[in-house]
Amino acid sequence: MKEEKRPEWVPIEQSEAFASTIMDGTKPPFPENPPIKKRNISVEELVQGVKCNDRAFLAQAITLIESNAQKHKDKAQQLLKLLLPDTGKSIRIGITGVPGAGKSTFIEAFGTMLCEQGYKVAVLAIDPSSTLTRGSILGDKTRMERLIQQKNAFVRPSPSGGALGGVNRRTRETMLLCEAAGYNVIIVETVGVGQSEGMVRDMVDFFLLLTLTGAGDELQGIKRGILELTDAILINKADGENKVQALQTASLYTRMAHVFQPITDGWTVNISTCSALLGEGITEFWQTVRMFEAETKSSGVFEQRRLQQQKKWLYTSIREELEQRFFSQPEMRAHIFACERDILQGKKTVTTAVAELLTYYEAL
Repeated sequence: MKEEKRPEWVPIEQSEAFASTIMDGTKPPFPENPPIKKRNISVEELVQGVKCNDRAFLAQAITLIESNAQKHKDKAQQLLKLLLPDTGKSIRIGITGVPGAGKSTFIEAFGTMLCEQGYKVAVLAIDPSSTLTRGSILGDKTRMERLIQQKNAFVRPSPSGGALGGVNRRTRETMLLCEAAGYNVIIVETVGVGQSEGMVRDMVDFFLLLTLTGAGDELQGIKRGILELTDAILINKADGENKVQALQTASLYTRMAHVFQPITDGWTVNISTCSALLGEGITEFWQTVRMFEAETKSSGVFEQRRLQQQKKWLYTSIREELEQRFFSQPEMRAHIFACERDILQGKKTVTTAVAELLTYYEAL
């Protein structure tokens, strides 16, 4: 029996059928992949998923509250309202530092240690957004490979979106979601030392400044205002030949600390050294945080600070909402462009333009 000869395989782009369809303008002879539609998850499903600490649901809930789309805002607020009774049961730690201080390395070592001790740790790592493209690398998960493998850890990188203070605009809401999911240690890693780190101070219980070894040059890059906001200063990379320098730096900070008024009543700023790479000084730092928590809760400072943070959050949210509404009005945008043109042509001053725009907005 003569064996049937099979046709030789050729790539679809080289086939006559494909070529003819391109020539006559019709579609290629293969089916198009239909778009995959995501299921619209209800608020109730998100609430249950977050409470059960389902990471997929928690991630979707965070994405929802970070959305700037108007259609998501009501759903996000409903979600937060339902989860609010399950929040507030964590210690919130803010970590900032000079560039190259090793924040990610420290957080990974610190978070891993806590997970091994049975704590549930959520890390909100804020990446700086480009001022031009608004894009962000979001590379903290790649820098914390050991930590993300821990079953008790949740790492969420978020773009700062150009927000002041090195935090995402929805970091406060994200912390609440993580608390509702059962995470009892919340770590907020900021983009670095800047002029508006007070915003971080206003959303955490304990604020750490992580800095480098060396007893002089790095102090020039740290603004006095940052030092006045901290509850602890930790000199990282205190190992090998750097150890002596780290101790000198700690001594220098200790002398400086006497000049500043402590940000937390009844608490003296703790200054020490560590090596995140070797895991040295990490346990001692956690003991400092626990001591801080015990003392401030006993004195009532802990609860009072959180109440003050709620008040500041209220006014911050009002400003953000007013700004969003002001610029989102189509009629306002037309008037803003007209005022901008008049200013550039020298027909109107900035002060006059602002007064006119506000009067127009109030009349809408």
